[in-house]
Amino acid sequence: MVSAQEQNLRAFICIDFPDEVIKKVVRIQKLISKKQFVGKLTELENLHLTLKFLGEIDEKTLNRIEKMLSEIKFPTLNLQLESVGTFSYGGNPKIVWIKVIGNLFELQKKIDSLLENLLPKEGRFMSHLTIARLKYVKDKKDFIDYISKIKLKPIKFVVNSFKLKSSELRPECPVYKTLKEFSAIRPN
Repeated sequence: MVSAQEQNLRAFICIDFPDEVIKKVVRIQKLISKKQFVGKLTELENLHLTLKFLGEIDEKTLNRIEKMLSEIKFPTLNLQLESVGTFSYGGNPKIVWIKVIGNLFELQKKIDSLLENLLPKEGRFMSHLTIARLKYVKDKKDFIDYISKIKLKPIKFVVNSFKLKSSELRPECPVYKTLKEFSAIRPN
């Protein structure tokens, strides 16, 4: 007999990025690699912006969420990469990110509100693309200063959908699978 825990899926809601954004990320990751750190760069096929992390959910809840998400009406997302920075914990840099700006806050709020009876609302949403995860940096101040000085030419891009994905954590890297894609409404 299969336990209920084994039937749960780790899931999240996100947007993916077009090729021109991925090319910019590759350039930034090469710059990050010039500094010594223990950790890893985000695999290009796994680059995404999480709108809402759902955690471990059962199939019934997943189906309910999928149905609810299909009711969301949203315009095409006009986005832009803005800057590069780090998240630190206890003074140790742990994440290198690229900030994404544009009209995706409205979509994130719609998703959050729609699912509030099933999941807690996001405490603080910062639209970012994680490009590296760090375990250890010897010279923390130098690394953070270096990252903050990386110049990013603004790149504007359009995203026409968001996705519901599952995540299988593996030792080498997580494997993401698109469960359902939800398209923006098209203006007449």
